[in-house]
Amino acid sequence: MFRSLILSAVFLCTVLHASALPLNPRKSMVLMKSPSTVVVDGVIEDAWQSADSTTQFFQLQPFYGKSPSRLTVAKVLATEEALYCLLVCYDDPANVQRITGKLDEFGGDVVSIMLDTFGDKRTAYKFAVSASGVRNDCRLLDDARNRDYSWDGVWFSAASVYDWGFAVEMEIPFRSIQYDENLHSWGLDFDRWIPALNEDLYWCEYEENEGQRISKFGTLQLNGNRPTVKGLNLEIYPVAAARASFIREGVYSVKPDAGIDIFYNPSQMLTFQLTGNPDFAQIEADPFNFNISRYESYFEERRPFFTQGNEIFMPAGRDRSSGFYRPLELFYSRRIGKILPDGTEVPLLLGTKAFGRIENWEYGGFLAMTDATEFNDDDERRTEPRALFGSARVKRQILDNSSVGVLMVGKRTAQDLYGVIDIDGAFRATDWQLSYQLARSVRNEEGDYAASLGLLTFKETWALGVRGRFIGEKFDISQVGYVPWQGTSELTAFGGPRWYYEDGYLRQLMIYTGMSATYEAADLYTDRSAVLGINFQFRTNWGMEVTLIKGHAKDAGVLYPSTEIDFSSWFNVSPKWNANLNGGYAKTYNFRRDYLAHYSWVYSSISWRALDELSVGTTANFFVEGDREGGVEDVTINTRPYVSVTPVNDLSMRLYIDNVFVRSTSHVEQVVVGFLFAYNFLPKSWIYFAINEVQDRSDEYDARGLLRPNRLHVADRVAVFKLKYLYYM
Repeated sequence: MFRSLILSAVFLCTVLHASALPLNPRKSMVLMKSPSTVVVDGVIEDAWQSADSTTQFFQLQPFYGKSPSRLTVAKVLATEEALYCLLVCYDDPANVQRITGKLDEFGGDVVSIMLDTFGDKRTAYKFAVSASGVRNDCRLLDDARNRDYSWDGVWFSAASVYDWGFAVEMEIPFRSIQYDENLHSWGLDFDRWIPALNEDLYWCEYEENEGQRISKFGTLQLNGNRPTVKGLNLEIYPVAAARASFIREGVYSVKPDAGIDIFYNPSQMLTFQLTGNPDFAQIEADPFNFNISRYESYFEERRPFFTQGNEIFMPAGRDRSSGFYRPLELFYSRRIGKILPDGTEVPLLLGTKAFGRIENWEYGGFLAMTDATEFNDDDERRTEPRALFGSARVKRQILDNSSVGVLMVGKRTAQDLYGVIDIDGAFRATDWQLSYQLARSVRNEEGDYAASLGLLTFKETWALGVRGRFIGEKFDISQVGYVPWQGTSELTAFGGPRWYYEDGYLRQLMIYTGMSATYEAADLYTDRSAVLGINFQFRTNWGMEVTLIKGHAKDAGVLYPSTEIDFSSWFNVSPKWNANLNGGYAKTYNFRRDYLAHYSWVYSSISWRALDELSVGTTANFFVEGDREGGVEDVTINTRPYVSVTPVNDLSMRLYIDNVFVRSTSHVEQVVVGFLFAYNFLPKSWIYFAINEVQDRSDEYDARGLLRPNRLHVADRVAVFKLKYLYYM
């Protein structure tokens, strides 16, 4: 019977997928060869007269399907070495927002070109440039459901503002991207964002309920101009650094250091990457985390070596736009070079990875070695052993826009072996996705199973989501992945109507209801709850959502009626400022204090662009823990104000001060100060100067070994100068 259900599901997915016809079969441009050299300077020269062009743009928002309020012209050309793009944007120059920034951090008017260079209808490159000339690049994944902003290419651009609007030129060297050499056409789209009008324009047409989809791209006919450029395609980044570390007041340890990063593309379908003795001093400290649950906190990976190209090691199905379903994270790179209980960081000696594709197959491999490290754990001296980490991934495209794959992750020390293997995949159409995953863990001689499933669809008048998860009691991958919910099962479903309004202040309204059931072996009980929510989205680029959850739960032997109210809102109504406010109230078990009580939280952030070169802002988070009698046990407040200055493009300075105040002590318990100077002086070449300081109220001793009175004092201070330079061969 189970086999019949699987076959029926595959057949249904095939039929539904075949019924999803492309919207843009006639959207096509021809890539012409330039009769002369194209100078990328923002000036429209005669060479562009020979280029194919289009003005047929489509308004996705705020008024779906209506004619664009501004004229946009897009053109493409080619030489033997590169593809060139020109975007001419008509507007009153007073409305054109020119904001300075650096790579992948920009604002204001923006235009972009997107290229599906493998014709797989799932992945694409995106190259974007603002009216002030700031560049942004990324890879679109999973039919544009996800983005990989860690990808950085070697390409060039320029922007100029005129009395009729502005123009952007781009040069994309063929050797800086990967592509299928046998294709006669690529997928193509253009985008223009007009912040003064909150207007988003695309060349291709998309459904309002879906958003952008690579599978509905138009076509760029290569017209005999298929890329043929060859080269060594080798990128070498020598890294020089000097680090000054705090020992005690007035005493520092100064140490020079060096490392190397290498990227090598022996073919258009294969990439090797290697890092030796990396330093990540330019990465901002993790935000403060307040956790009352029984499970470990999660922190995003931000170290460049681990984020670049990591999509190949991700199980299929994650949808960042909704966040409803997230597959089990079997490869959690924060385990490599992790922070030990006393704050010591395990050094990463060497890391290397390779990834590529052959026809409908994608593959990747990863190896890293960390050194043995001594640390203190509850006054006991211990050693984290030297370890070798590895991962291998194979994925195949099926049914045109779906995928199936196998992932293996492992860690080996002299005494122990940890690992996991999974089969995962996703069936996709443009307006729905069904994802699945089955995994088996290994911890020396022990192991167990885990699985997850997720279905999400947004139709014109309704939406539906179902997700499920099972984690065996001995499914322990804490050394390589992030799946802390051992011995649990979960099933959640929601659905409801949605309304789209073609005119007026309100753009979309959705009401949903659902249910959730979660079994935890630790309590031998299944928590049950019902959900009711409402979501508003407005044309002035803000929205809000309110969710009510009622049910019954059991934690630590305590059975209780559970209640939770969640609120979230986002405000981007002005180019000058944006804000987020979300929070909630719950009656729940506080594992931090080991009792049942009410708990409230508020997360907020605001950013104000005081000048085109200056922005200031802060986050402010509040956590209110109740006591057993219904009063307030304690209040914790965390803020992180910052100021960011970008006097010219690609040069920035940022200062932040993160502090934690606790009401019960009437003291600021921790302060983290960070300063970063960053200058991107050439493509993929950087100068960094970073200062990081931590102050806390940990035990402090004087020169005689006597314990000092409790006070806020410097626990750590590090200053790093770092130079990274690209040799491109």
